This record gives sequence, structure tokens and C-alpha cells, in this order.
Amino acid sequence: MALTNMQYEAIIREYNAIQDYERQALNDRQAIVQEKLPEYRELEAQTASLSVSYLKRLMNNEPGAREALHNELETLSAKKSALLERYGFPADYLQIHYHCPDCKDTGFIGAQKCHCFREREISRLYDQSRIRDVLEAENFDTLTYDYYPADALSHYEKTVQLCKDFAENFDRNPGRSLLFTGTVGTGKTFLSHCIAKSLIDSAHSVIYFSSVDFFDTLSKNVFDKSKDGLYSFYDDLYNCDLVIVDDLGTELTNSFVGSYFFSFLNERQIRRKSTIISTNLSLNEISERYSERTCSRIVSIFEPIVLKGQDLRIQKRSRN
Repeated sequence: MALTNMQYEAIIREYNAIQDYERQALNDRQAIVQEKLPEYRELEAQTASLSVSYLKRLMNNEPGAREALHNELETLSAKKSALLERYGFPADYLQIHYHCPDCKDTGFIGAQKCHCFREREISRLYDQSRIRDVLEAENFDTLTYDYYPADALSHYEKTVQLCKDFAENFDRNPGRSLLFTGTVGTGKTFLSHCIAKSLIDSAHSVIYFSSVDFFDTLSKNVFDKSKDGLYSFYDDLYNCDLVIVDDLGTELTNSFVGSYFFSFLNERQIRRKSTIISTNLSLNEISERYSERTCSRIVSIFEPIVLKGQDLRIQKRSRN
């Protein structure tokens, strides 16, 4: 998915606005020079006259005419630059000032997105993820094994490698989903954040919800009278490259939760979209809390990853 159509169009509008602004800025600078430097106006007139005078010679394919015109235009251009410099104007004063010289503020180099377009794209994906600031602190680069207990370290290292493989080979495994289970503070949420940042940095769309926020947002959109808002929410929810639901089981369970949670899982599976769920519940507790068909869907879709050990947050506080 990466960007939605609305997000893509918003970026294109940004480029159009930049181009309009810089064209107007150039017009303003040209007006200043025309007003303050009569000599520059004369050189401009000479340039126009010269081009007209050579037109017939060029149309008749007169030998050497193109080279002669080029040389004379170069001479006039040098005089213009020298005149601007003499009066204290920057050498590029009458050139358009590109924010990105590589793509000339179009966003594309040929048919390929420019690096500046990718930066805008990724910035929007971070905003969409809802956890921009968190991902700056929690990612594969900041991951440490220092606080993990020795008896669980080997298992955790293998889990980290599995998470890296999930992110690195994401496009090769459409619909691959992970279920992090384990006790409080064993690194489930942290690893979800690591995967999220890795995918966003490679221009994939990621949306993060706590379980409580997920069902609260879902219910608000379902019962809101504005159907446009509901359709927009469903579009993001079902088409986003990766949805993370953190701390499943902390929400208030009722018939609404059970019904829409199954629909969410089912729709993501149909569209071959990846999902990550983290929970302190065991598989047995999940089966007791949710419907049989929901539990069956989780078991059939998700790759279970059990994280072991003591609460890492307590370990950190005890050592600091």
C-alpha cells in the first residue's frame, strides 16, 4: 500500500505549491532588476534581438549559425552576470531556486521517485503510524541484550533474528503475521516497534494501536453518523501494509469486540496483509476470552512467538 491516494496527491500538491512559489519569487526578482538596472534591460533587449536575427539563418541551416548564436548568447550572459555582481546581486539571483536541484522540485527523476519524494513519503508514514517519537528510541539500532537473563538470552537472540527476517523479507511473504505472547515486560512491544521502524524506513505503511485504543477507535467510527469517516478508517485498517495491535486482552471484551475483531482478522487475511499482535495471554487464555472461530483464525494465521524471562523494566531499574 505505502501511501494512500490522498497522501500521494497531498505530496504532489506540495511540489506544485513549491514550483508556483519559486516562479513567482523569480518574477519578483526580475522586476527588481528591471527597475534598478536599466543596463540589464538593454542586455535583455539585445538577447531577444539577437535570437530573432539568427532565426532565418537557423531555418536555412546556414553552416556555423548555431555555434555563432550560442557564442554570442554566452557573451551576453556573462555580461549580465558581471552586471549583477557589480551591483551586489548574487550570481544566481535571476535563476530559479530549486528546493531539490536533483529533481527540480518535481519529485521525480525520470519515472523514479526522487529521494526528496521518498523523504516526504516516509515522514507521512511515520505520522500515520501514531508512534513516531517512540520509534526513535525503540528500534533495532537501540536494541540491547544487556538486561536479558542468561537462561533466556539464546531464545531472545533467535527471536530478534526472526523479527529482522520478518522486516527484511516483508515483501516476499505477503500476509505473514506474528503473535507475540509472554509475561509482562519481556520485550513484546519493543520488538513490534523495531519491526515498525524498519518497515516505515523502507516506505511501508504501518499503523500501531494499543488494544484498548484499537477497539475504542473502531467503535467510534462504527457508531459515528459520518460514513465517510468509517470508510476512510476501514481503508487504512484493511489496506495498511502492517497493523500492530499491542496488549490484546486489556480491552473490555463484549459481543462488539468479538465480532469486529474476527472481521478485522478475516479481512486482513483475505487481502494478504500482515498483522502483529502482542498479548500477555496464553493461547489457552485467548481461546477462553474470544470466540472459537476467532481463536481458530489466530492459530491458523499467526506465527506464535513466546517471549520468556523476567520483567526487563524491573531489571533495568534495579541496575540503574
